[in-house]
Amino acid sequence: MGLDRQRIAFVGCGTMGEAMVKGLLSRQLIAAAGITASHPREARRRQIEERYGVRTTAGNSEAVDGATVVVLTVKPQVLDEVLADLGDLGTRLGPEVLVMTIVAGARMERLAGALGAPAVVRVMPNTPAQIGRGISVWTASPEVGAEGEEIARTLLSALGEEERVIHENELDMATALSGTGPAYVFLFMEALIDAGVHLGFSRRVATRLVHQTVRGSVEYAIEANAHPARLRDQVTSPGGTTAEALYQLEKGRLRTVLSDAVWAAFRRCVQLGRQIDPGSNGRPLDL
Repeated sequence: MGLDRQRIAFVGCGTMGEAMVKGLLSRQLIAAAGITASHPREARRRQIEERYGVRTTAGNSEAVDGATVVVLTVKPQVLDEVLADLGDLGTRLGPEVLVMTIVAGARMERLAGALGAPAVVRVMPNTPAQIGRGISVWTASPEVGAEGEEIARTLLSALGEEERVIHENELDMATALSGTGPAYVFLFMEALIDAGVHLGFSRRVATRLVHQTVRGSVEYAIEANAHPARLRDQVTSPGGTTAEALYQLEKGRLRTVLSDAVWAAFRRCVQLGRQIDPGSNGRPLDL
């Protein structure tokens, strides 16, 4: 569906907000006249205006005037201030206004209560969204309805793929897996590149080899649609070089360390959520 009938306000148009604006316009899902963005820094507002031709403003309250969709793309530490700026949003714009949030740890119940707007979509995107190759995990309050969910899907298509989940706690899980996931991949790539340099390759050549190996492996895995263990077996000859390398990785507890990292990120996400929303409940872990 297109978004021609919508007026979208991005509150705090940072990196992810800009990625969404760029994707919406490049896919011609909405005209620039249908988008307004707020940001406290004048230089940033001028940058967004020059790049995309959308209207910007310093005031969050001014940005949402007349909006049918309000996208909160601010840092968790300024959420209280932003909610105070927006006031009773549901009264000003009507209870049917759709609120979308990418604020980590901010639960839908809290936003709906603070804004007087019950239709809330909570999203966890990731950094590849900046080139339209991300994966956004999202859920919605019952008040969003079928039309609201379709608007959300269209908006998130500007960032890449999307995955709808049922339980809000799954957003914390997604934060640890796909939200933080690019950092795990980048660290793995960095280590491989450094190993290549240690072998004797120039950093340029090592970087190119690793980039293409990772990209090709991911695309092959998607196309093959097979379990990763089966794909790994295809390149592991008995007593060969790959078998020796994998033995060292298993000996170094790669799987366990990675699993521990994901769980640590998950626990931290839950803790941060409790810090910005002390009254929240329903958390799956007693931390």
